[in-house]
Amino acid sequence: MAEPIRVCITGACGQIAYSILYMIAKGDVFGRDQPLILHLLDIPPMMGVLEGVVMELADCALPLLVQVVPTADPNVAFKDVSAAFLVGSMPRKEGMERKDLLSANVKIFKVQGEALDKYAKKDVKVLVVGNPANTNAFICSQYAPSIPRENFTAMTRLDQNRAQANIAAKVGVPVENVKNVVIWGNHSATQFPDVKNATVKVGNVEKSVYDAVGDSSYLENDFITTIQKRGAAVIAARKMSSAMSAAKAASDHMHDWWNGTENGKWVSMGVVSDGSYGVPKDIVFSFPVTIENKQWKIVQGLTVDDFSRSKFAVTATELLEEKEEATAVCKL
Repeated sequence: MAEPIRVCITGACGQIAYSILYMIAKGDVFGRDQPLILHLLDIPPMMGVLEGVVMELADCALPLLVQVVPTADPNVAFKDVSAAFLVGSMPRKEGMERKDLLSANVKIFKVQGEALDKYAKKDVKVLVVGNPANTNAFICSQYAPSIPRENFTAMTRLDQNRAQANIAAKVGVPVENVKNVVIWGNHSATQFPDVKNATVKVGNVEKSVYDAVGDSSYLENDFITTIQKRGAAVIAARKMSSAMSAAKAASDHMHDWWNGTENGKWVSMGVVSDGSYGVPKDIVFSFPVTIENKQWKIVQGLTVDDFSRSKFAVTATELLEEKEEATAVCKL
């Protein structure tokens, strides 16, 4: 057996963690031959509940799970970890906008960035799930200067999965027949779900999504708003935010980051912008990426028309505003 790796999950008593802990511990993310030590972080009032989570993990009798470390101390939680899922944050409730979450949550990510900087492995892979995820990832990276900035990413895979499932249902094919849907920008209602370069396999023929759907008005209007508002629709129906689907997306994101992407396929990740596609630098913006040897690379040379550029501008402006607000909150 390989040496165990340490993996931290924050907000370990929450709904997303409840789904993702099992996925990670049974080997869906890091592989079926990779033993794990799970570090579970939550706030002091939740320690009793966390005991119950630890009991359940033990009762799953999972062969890969070597040890579980429950804690309320970020310094313990991030000690020697190779990967971290930053899930814990104040959740969005019905009627709340993402900006309402910003001031409460960026402070959490400042503290966690500082703890990662001191205690985590320098090649740690950090996935921010807690919203506003893009800006939280930016803040976290700012307070962990000894860890490369490209090691901090934000989750837009849930939006990609939603978009892929929507197209699959529209065309009437299995979801795996749809590939290279892109989410650009912020994990918010300004994101741009883009199928200009996506394909779908119908029978044995690979077609562009535009040809397969045959309705450009749908793809440039209702499709976009449906994906942008899907999180709010789930909250309206469930009275709670997406949990099972968010856990699956976090698992997908880290799996691909750890193991690489398939040839000819790319995935959406919120990463620090290097100015590609005219996006402002130094914001965490979702791009299509390919991954090899645990390193992501932004896919270059995709067709970007004026319609797409106008969508980029809206979501980039929101991210610049969030960054400014978050930086001010952290300095207070």
